[in-house]
Amino acid sequence: MNPVEISHLTKHYPDFSLSDVTFSVPAGYVTGFVGANGSGKTTTIKAALGMIHPDSGSATTVGHERIGVVFDAPPYNPEWRLKDLGRGIGRFYPTWSQERYDGELQAAGLNPAKKVKELSRGMGMRLQMAVALAHNPELLILDEPTGGLDPLARSEMVDMLAQFMVEEGRTILFSTHITSDLDRLADYLVILSRGRVVANGTAEEIIDSFRLVRGIPEHLTDAVRQASLGLRSTSLGWEAMMPADAAEALTDRIVVEVPTIEDLAVHIAKEAGRE
Repeated sequence: MNPVEISHLTKHYPDFSLSDVTFSVPAGYVTGFVGANGSGKTTTIKAALGMIHPDSGSATTVGHERIGVVFDAPPYNPEWRLKDLGRGIGRFYPTWSQERYDGELQAAGLNPAKKVKELSRGMGMRLQMAVALAHNPELLILDEPTGGLDPLARSEMVDMLAQFMVEEGRTILFSTHITSDLDRLADYLVILSRGRVVANGTAEEIIDSFRLVRGIPEHLTDAVRQASLGLRSTSLGWEAMMPADAAEALTDRIVVEVPTIEDLAVHIAKEAGRE
């Protein structure tokens, strides 16, 4: 069994629907869960963690005691002091290491006497990572952990995740709209748009399957339009995603580049929004 299995997951809200979402998170790899804010990433994660009940379909994970979770904001009582937080949460995890927790606080420069509410956003993320790592989880699930962080804090977070993956058998599901955070990490990608999966596979396969193309208005022919995904056009020029084989057949006057994860997320989601 994969650490995370999402099968035909559907959840309806008055102003949003998660529609038939299916993907898996393979053991031993980092899966990037990509999409704009409001695309359904958090809803999917909450269903996987048993925090909400889907209308249909299923979302399963390894046992909760084997999962470390980092949300976009600390879910702890704001009045708790960090030293008390560790002792309280540790009772729920058979593999909890108070020594590891204290060490993570020290490495982050966090004063154990401080209250949760006194922490900055970046320090709140480091606290969550300390809690997540202190019970030696097999699976880390992160929901927008780098949103609102400065570049240095984001880089440090990515470094911590890379270090986590050094040990064999560990797995990460990393939900984010800041796709540059995944450039160093992602083995697999799941791209979500408006509650639907629009791309799913290895990062290498998805990137190799597409090309980012751009040119001047005169080169935007009907054939180019037909092959393009997420076309963006102005009076000065145009840009689109295109299947690699179609892109390589274009005239030399059109610029053809290997896309980044961000390019893919933007253009594929834009195309999905037109359907």
